[in-house]
Amino acid sequence: MHWVPVAALSDNYIWLVADDDGNAFVVDPGEAAPVEAALAKRGWTLTAILLTHHHNDHIGGVFDLVREHDVEVIAPLDPRIPYKTQIVDDGDTVTLDAPKASFKVIGVPGHTRSHVAYAGEGFLFCGDTLFSAGCGRLFEGTPEQMLASLDRFADLPADTLVCCAHEYTAANIRFALSVDPDNPDLRRRSDEVTRLRAEGQPSVPTRLADEYASNPFLRVDSDAVARWVRAQGNNHASRVERFAALRQAKDTFTA
Repeated sequence: MHWVPVAALSDNYIWLVADDDGNAFVVDPGEAAPVEAALAKRGWTLTAILLTHHHNDHIGGVFDLVREHDVEVIAPLDPRIPYKTQIVDDGDTVTLDAPKASFKVIGVPGHTRSHVAYAGEGFLFCGDTLFSAGCGRLFEGTPEQMLASLDRFADLPADTLVCCAHEYTAANIRFALSVDPDNPDLRRRSDEVTRLRAEGQPSVPTRLADEYASNPFLRVDSDAVARWVRAQGNNHASRVERFAALRQAKDTFTA
């Protein structure tokens, strides 16, 4: 598989993946023009669209793409997502013929109530649930739901490529360092991201193993996060309360 993070809008990535014959699918096309340009540049043919949730910066380009291409549109059941040709839910399997690929559908409510992720072929297309060094805001879900959703990624292979939908890594790392400043994996990741962004390169995808080593939202059971929570004045926090404290602090973090 050949993959390209297509930059769109202000800080979105639209994931475009193709086989050797140029058959391609796209994940969360927030706008159509960058996708069309990427397809034309490579001579690829669009065959399918996968959607993780209803926010316009993830579906805004679907209308123009389905008007120009004969494609399946695969999405969770949500009336706010138009143009669906296949509805998927937690536990389903999405099978594409061209490119030949198979993905497990994982229900991940939290950012939105109907959010799904697609895992397979070495990829995790997680929308706005998991970010590099961070996680999504809780617009429609609870801390319990989001933590349970993130926990579901633990069984995926360590070398899975985390294909999230925004270039938030540098800001996420600044917050992560305020929580876990002595984490050597996080500091290495910080140096790497600084270099990538200085070179004009995306900071994603990242390996799932690296996220478990450096992302505080995946490390709520670590001693470092527990110490940070105690420093905020909560000496008896459950893991959900630790996660909620992280998410609340990140919502107002400005450094």
